[in-house]
Order: sequence, then structure tokens, then C-alpha cells
Amino acid sequence: MPTNTQDMSNTSENINISTCANCGKGEEADINLKSCNACMMVKYCSRDCQIAHRPQHKKECKKRAKELHDEKLFKQPPPEEDCPICMIKLPLLRPARVYMVCCGKVICRGCIHAVRSRATKLEDDICPFCRQLPSSGDDEVIKRYEKRIEMNDPRAMFGLGGCYAEGLHGVTPSHNKALKLHRRAAALGFPDANFSLSCFYKNGSIGVERDDKKAIHYAELAAMGGNVIARANLGRTEGNAGNTNRALKHYLIAARGGDVMSVKLICEYYSTGYATKDDYEKALRYHQEYLDEIKSDQRDEAAAFNNDYRYYESTF
Repeated sequence: MPTNTQDMSNTSENINISTCANCGKGEEADINLKSCNACMMVKYCSRDCQIAHRPQHKKECKKRAKELHDEKLFKQPPPEEDCPICMIKLPLLRPARVYMVCCGKVICRGCIHAVRSRATKLEDDICPFCRQLPSSGDDEVIKRYEKRIEMNDPRAMFGLGGCYAEGLHGVTPSHNKALKLHRRAAALGFPDANFSLSCFYKNGSIGVERDDKKAIHYAELAAMGGNVIARANLGRTEGNAGNTNRALKHYLIAARGGDVMSVKLICEYYSTGYATKDDYEKALRYHQEYLDEIKSDQRDEAAAFNNDYRYYESTF
């Protein structure tokens, strides 16, 4: 085994991961080897050895770290949750779903419409899940948000953060409070909060300076968590940079999540030779599967009642 950095080969197949990549010490009882956090390919017995080995390891480390990052980035995200009432997959678009601050559930408009269409008085217009009455005013809405936040509900943090960002429900607008709440929700892994942070940094709004690197970082976290709009935006960013293969990967995942614009863009890629016929057919199939999964008679009735078919956004 090599005993110095000059003798150490920088190829992964010559590295024994059970010994220090710099000095060659093994996993003895008194030595605790720690893996390189970036690439996980090599181990070191000390920080000094890691620093000493860095010059020859740097290139391969960055390459492998990027590969690991892309494996996570392009992995199919977790599926969208179901409405807790009808147990049908929730639609992508926000007009078709509502966060109930009384109980913390996200309920589809179809189930809400079914309850409200039968209501003859205020007492009948209750939450379809927890059966609570609607908030009596702005103060009660804020109190309900705060109560949910005490329960560590990231959706409530995100919602109240939006209130402070836009001055909703009678609160005094505060960029500082809005940003703090969005960051708390993002730290708990809520993808919509990560997406909002991405938009803040991209636009230089809500009290932060424009930072494209941070904007991409938060957009990637949002996409990996299942935010379809963040995923589609990453596709556009890659496409604008000329990275059509990476853009296509993002668009296919977004199409599977219900984003019709991504299907349109894959169609454009197919017409210009950047996507295959199989890619386009796959996108169409993904989108149809999504429509089949979210469709219900109640949701059709709600869309017709509100004259709002954005619930499905199914036309190309």
C-alpha cells in the first residue's frame, strides 16, 4: 500500500476504501476512518491527511460528486398525496386544492364543493375533514396558522409566510418574517417553500439580493421534493443554456407530475430533433396517466360550477 501522496494513484479502482487514501493506515481499533463527504469514494484517518490528498483527489472527487448529485436530482420524486376525503390523487394546480388551516389537511376542490353545495346555512359550510366552521375573521385565520405552526406544520409556516409577504389577513407586511417562515418550512423539507425561496433569490425579492446560484440550489431541492413547477423551470434553465439532454430529463419528470407545458416543450424538442418519438410518446402517456389519476365526477362538477377548468389544464 502506498505511504505518501506521490505514490498514490488518483484512479478510483486503485483506492482501497478500507485504508486512509493518503497515508495508508487501515481500520485499526484506534483509527476511525471517515469518508470524503463529497464523493464517498475514499476515506481518511485525519483532517491533515484529507488536506494533503486533496490536490490529486480533487478532480475525481468533483466528477463523482456531480454524478451522485445528478442521481438524486433526476430520481423520480415521491408521488403527490391523495385527498384525505375522496382518496384520489390531488391535482397539480393550486386552484384545484385547498390547505385547510383548521386541521392542516390539503383537500381537493371537488370534496369542498360537495360539502358547500349541500350547505343551507353557515353551520353547514364546515371543513370536509375536521368539521370545523370557517374562520370568523382575519384574526382567527392567523391564530389558526399560529396553532398549526406550534405543531411544526411546514404548510402553515409557508402559508403564514405568504401572509406576511403580501400583507394578507390583516397582518402588517414583513419581509423578514416572511423569509424566516419560508426558511423554517424549507428546513423541514416542504418543497413549495424551497420553490418560493428559489423565486426570491432569482428575482431579488422579499428582502434578499439576487443570487442565481442559490436560486438553482433551492429549485433543485424543490424539484427533488416533488414541486413540478420548480422541475419545469430547471428544464427551461438547462434548455436556455444549451443543455438539451438535461432539460429533456427535467421535462419528462415534470410531464409525469402533470405539467402540460413540459409536454408542449418536449413536442417542440421532437420537432427540432432534440427529442425522440419515444420521448414524445412517453410524455403524452405520462400526462394522460396523470389526468386519469386525478379525475373524478365531483371535481368535474366543481370545475363546471366555478367555470374554471384550470383544475386539469388538459388542453395542449
